[in-house]
Amino acid sequence: MTPNEIQADIIDEFAFLGDWEEKYRHIIQTGKELTSYPAEYRTPDYRIRGCQSQVWLYPTWNEENRTLHFSADSDAAIVKGLIALLLRVYSDQTPALILATEPHFMKEIGLDSHLSQNRTNGFASMVKQIKVYALAYHAKYEEQQA
Repeated sequence: MTPNEIQADIIDEFAFLGDWEEKYRHIIQTGKELTSYPAEYRTPDYRIRGCQSQVWLYPTWNEENRTLHFSADSDAAIVKGLIALLLRVYSDQTPALILATEPHFMKEIGLDSHLSQNRTNGFASMVKQIKVYALAYHAKYEEQQA
């Protein structure tokens, strides 16, 4: 699935939820479904700066498919859910698709107006770090093709 198709699925999921308490529960549950994050990557090198909570993000390059897979974790339940939603959109995509895709689902489901300023800034930092990794792998891939 493309990142935009995945975002459409996320938007549909949230459309069936009632109030924001129910939506927050869904975000937290989504975070609980993340695969366990390897302890060896719980280091400052993989910690996302700009998040009030601790958030770690580790990229893995799939040479065969030329895609990036991301593993992530956070010490805060809602933030863990937010990063899980982002991983659904961006993980296992090509660097070019990652770079071309903005997380519009956040606005579509109203999340942008229901997060604190700190969480909104943290969300932006998570997106930025995903794109930084995509840019690095895109540059490396383009270099190899030249």
